[in-house]
Amino acid sequence: MVQALNRALRDAMREDDTVYVLGEDVGSLGGVFRVTDGLAAEFGADRCADTPLAEAGILGTAVGMAMYGLRPVVEMQFDAFAHPAFEQLVGHVAKMRNRTAGRLPLPLVVRIPYGGGVGGVEHHSDSSEAYYAHTPGLHVATPATVADAYGLLRAAIAGDDPVVLLEPKRLYWGREPWSPDEPVPVPPLGRAVLRRPGRSAVLITYGPCVPLCLEAARVAAERGIDLAVLDLRTLVPLDDDALCAAVRATGRAVVVHESSGFAGVGAELAARLTERCFYHLEAPVLRVTGLDIPYPPPLLEHHHLPDVDRVLDAVERLHWDD
Repeated sequence: MVQALNRALRDAMREDDTVYVLGEDVGSLGGVFRVTDGLAAEFGADRCADTPLAEAGILGTAVGMAMYGLRPVVEMQFDAFAHPAFEQLVGHVAKMRNRTAGRLPLPLVVRIPYGGGVGGVEHHSDSSEAYYAHTPGLHVATPATVADAYGLLRAAIAGDDPVVLLEPKRLYWGREPWSPDEPVPVPPLGRAVLRRPGRSAVLITYGPCVPLCLEAARVAAERGIDLAVLDLRTLVPLDDDALCAAVRATGRAVVVHESSGFAGVGAELAARLTERCFYHLEAPVLRVTGLDIPYPPPLLEHHHLPDVDRVLDAVERLHWDD
């Protein structure tokens, strides 16, 4: 996935000289995860620029660049490092098009490595998608496959509205058959993908929990339970049509995500499905999420993160005889 993201940046910069990359250590180091490796050497330190450790300043600079016709791509080194830039994101990035009656869109991408599962410490493993999805004016996407990593980032850079691209750190080193010279076309932003069909229930998920749900579906199949897996890919805009179709086809659904459950994305999905699919539901929509606690130390994170057993336990609770 790292190579696909790197290739997406490289191809975008080659095709459009208004695309700039900026962030902490993105230049000569190539980023702490090497997503920007080689870009400064190829395009120069101006187009792939190291910045001070000042996230609000980084994003504020990108806002100005976008206002003057450039397409900046900002890298926030870790999810929680983006929090100091939240005022810029909510107060300016998200509102600029509306504030100017559509005259000044901001073609800007904020890349954020997020999520746990890699033994990171506090401030390095957060999942803050609910904050971003709750902010009107932002698009929010998160890839779960190598092809989507390339395709979603290219689409985000090409678009005229700001996109927060959440990159699952635990999938950075994932390998799939994928050719950088012939990238597989993927659906656009705002479209979900049914990764696995099934008749018993549907697991609704995104980003780092997609492989987990596919594994849960594989284990469930050995027990005679046929689970579908729906990868949302984009939280904003949300693919309501695919979401409702998947739930109406099975009548049972579990939402799985890493971030805390209280007031999270899963809560919004459960509410929407109850409103729109009530007469198709055979059971309440359940959630399997991270715990409602600050992110735990590395040795304890496996208690916090959803796993196959917790997913299958929720699936069992969807079925009863009365």
